[in-house]
Amino acid sequence: MKVKQITDIETAIRIYYQYPEIDNNQIRELFGSISSGTQARYKKAVKDEQINRNVKTMCIDAVNTEVAYDVWGIDVADLERRLKKLKSLGLAKV
Repeated sequence: MKVKQITDIETAIRIYYQYPEIDNNQIRELFGSISSGTQARYKKAVKDEQINRNVKTMCIDAVNTEVAYDVWGIDVADLERRLKKLKSLGLAKV
């Protein structure tokens, strides 16, 4: 699935580890300003994959974070490697 670029590496990593399920708030934080229609399209793709994997969520408006990142092509291990390199170069925010 083609999705908008993430807002930044640190945010993507934090959301992945902080939230087992994500809703519209975290999706907006992850991708920045996107329309409610785009959010719905992103979530529908994830919910379809959750059905295939038999993954359920506690909240009807949320999607599983791990499945979402897989569907959206966000590779957390790659982001962590990149963040580590940025920190070693003194270019990370933290």
